[in-house]
Amino acid sequence: MDLLLFKTLWGHTGSIDDAIAAAQKHGFDGIEGQAPSELDFRGRLTDAGLGYIAEICTVGSYVPNRNASLGDHLDSFRRQAEAALENQPRFLTVIAGCDAWPLSASVEFFGGAMEFAGRLGIAVSFETHRSRSMFHPWITRDILQALPAMRITCDFSHWCCVCERLIDTEPDVLALCAERAHHVHARVGYDQGPQVPHPAAPEYQPALEAHERWWRMIWKAQAQRGVAISTMTPEFGSDGYLQCAPFTQTPVADLVEINAWMARREREQFARGKSAHFA
Repeated sequence: MDLLLFKTLWGHTGSIDDAIAAAQKHGFDGIEGQAPSELDFRGRLTDAGLGYIAEICTVGSYVPNRNASLGDHLDSFRRQAEAALENQPRFLTVIAGCDAWPLSASVEFFGGAMEFAGRLGIAVSFETHRSRSMFHPWITRDILQALPAMRITCDFSHWCCVCERLIDTEPDVLALCAERAHHVHARVGYDQGPQVPHPAAPEYQPALEAHERWWRMIWKAQAQRGVAISTMTPEFGSDGYLQCAPFTQTPVADLVEINAWMARREREQFARGKSAHFA
């Protein structure tokens, strides 16, 4: 099994050519994000030797429209999934549903979205994300148990924030997520937030090492399933995630540097784990 690392477009303020250049500079294998408006996006990625993972957010941005119906979310998914195919992504990673829904509504939505993706012939992976259906471990467990074919994008940083603790307390849920994991968002959360100021800081070493334990569980489960390519996107971002000094709003760290650091470290961690068969 090999690991491919993708550069996130979240927080990127330049052109797509700037993003492509940054991906090449820092050794990423591709780009993940919502498709930009630039013409010939797919061709430019191909010329640069980069892959693409398409990101979809149903009915809203990262936080859903609270008044949207289940049907609205399905329609939003269908429209965006069809449009995403133009750029020939490896798969769709989807932020979907609503944290206020009952379990039955989430199961109905994800089942319908999976059926539509199957008709399109594209793999789909649903993210564990705050404000969305899989915003904490236990509802995620119940959804996965109801939908055995469902695959997920694991971003455990959200759960650390929601649960106000590192989630080693939930080994059964972590094991189930590892069995269903299709993709990983490599951001490090901690008990008071979804993003540590810098993952290399010694005061956040316990949080970093906890996330890496969970990612190794995923890699081991994927290897046991015979997965040939594992994908990961370092996803430290802006939009209130990156801590800033009061009054001046000066960022405490550089996002480009953080995500590049995470990519380098996780390549090393993966290589080390692979040589030990992810023991």
